[in-house]
Amino acid sequence: MTAARRAAFLPTVALLAGALYCLLPIVWVVTAATKTNGELFRTFTLAPGTALFDNLADLSQYQSGIYWQWILNTALYAGAGALLSTAVSGISGYTLAKYRFPGRGVVFNVLLAGVLVPAVVLAIPQYLLLAGLHLTDTYWSVLLPSILSPYGIYLARIYAAAAVPDSLVEAARTDGAGDLRIFRSVAVPSMLPGLVTVFLFQFVAIWNNFLLPYIMLTSDDKFPVTVGLYTMLKQGNTTPVLYTLVVTGALLSIAPLVLLFLTLQRYWRVDLLSGAVKG
Repeated sequence: MTAARRAAFLPTVALLAGALYCLLPIVWVVTAATKTNGELFRTFTLAPGTALFDNLADLSQYQSGIYWQWILNTALYAGAGALLSTAVSGISGYTLAKYRFPGRGVVFNVLLAGVLVPAVVLAIPQYLLLAGLHLTDTYWSVLLPSILSPYGIYLARIYAAAAVPDSLVEAARTDGAGDLRIFRSVAVPSMLPGLVTVFLFQFVAIWNNFLLPYIMLTSDDKFPVTVGLYTMLKQGNTTPVLYTLVVTGALLSIAPLVLLFLTLQRYWRVDLLSGAVKG
């Protein structure tokens, strides 16, 4: 093998190894969800079992089907939170990219600082703030903190600066369009791939969020699937059969994320201006 081929071969091997490392846990979850509780703990193997439908039936019957309530709660938190966050990020990012006003640099630097702050640091202050407003143990206690995403605003700002030419904005103004019309008819189509990316990032982050709802919520019927499965896992110490249901529930919770990604990936265009041309 020549030096050039070896140089191209090694990165490919590294990427395949990384992909295997990331996919192996998912493969294990898929196969583990098909096993009985005895098969799950008897041997560690990736061979599938025959108890998938039984596990699904037991999971649906657990506490009168509360698992599906957790899924609906998670869909509400992630769907509404991601949509609102994308709207706020799009408007904020476009404003920071295309308008000149005093303090713009300070605002952007504060956003950059917000990107660097871990969510776990903000969880307790957010709890104290919402507790003062008597909003804990409500759907709002999970939705409201999810609306503002510093990383989403940063990403939208970078994308707006690259995807929305100043000449296009000025042409729209010359034609008599107002700021809101320009944003809706010019900026949004141009920024659509970036906004879809912000939506996906925020949706996945909220769907997988555990700490915030764990702190904010106390009622089982308001839990997202992450907190709900955690409560089942804790009960597994005294009821080992629940371990199989937790694995099955984890498998089902992955499916909406995969479906969403496959549905929205068509919006990721190579040409940043394709949306504006078609709009």
